[in-house]
Amino acid sequence: MKIALDISVSAAAPPRLWRGLPRARAIARETIAAAASESGAAPAEGGEVSLCLADDATLRALNARWRGIDKPTNVLSFPAADGAGRHLGDIALAFETLEREAGELGVPLADHYRHLVAHGFLHLIGYDHETDGEAERMEALETRILARLGAANPYASTRLDG
Repeated sequence: MKIALDISVSAAAPPRLWRGLPRARAIARETIAAAASESGAAPAEGGEVSLCLADDATLRALNARWRGIDKPTNVLSFPAADGAGRHLGDIALAFETLEREAGELGVPLADHYRHLVAHGFLHLIGYDHETDGEAERMEALETRILARLGAANPYASTRLDG
């Protein structure tokens, strides 16, 4: 079962911004496939996810509109409404926050990107981290997904909540 991934770069993002992460599209596809497989949640008929590669200004506007928080964040997920068919939802990522956090954590930019793509996907399929138990389950699954892709445990270093 395959998840179709529609990747776009926000028109508002500076044109060269996401060129700072070579292979961003391929990495996202690998990560979504691993997350779908590891979670066991991929629908039998497949599914579709939209990924928007954006900038801090775009994520700040989305965060303010949908969460009432007027600041940029690293990743936002918008699960599809029930009955939306194959479309699982939308994920948006902010390059500047992603890059800054990777530097602060001392991890490769590509690994942090993988983590946030996986994190966003898990939100689309119903995972959350509102309680300690939910957070532990989600973090354990993220760690397994990233290990499968050769990336280090993202929770072994300082935690960044966006």
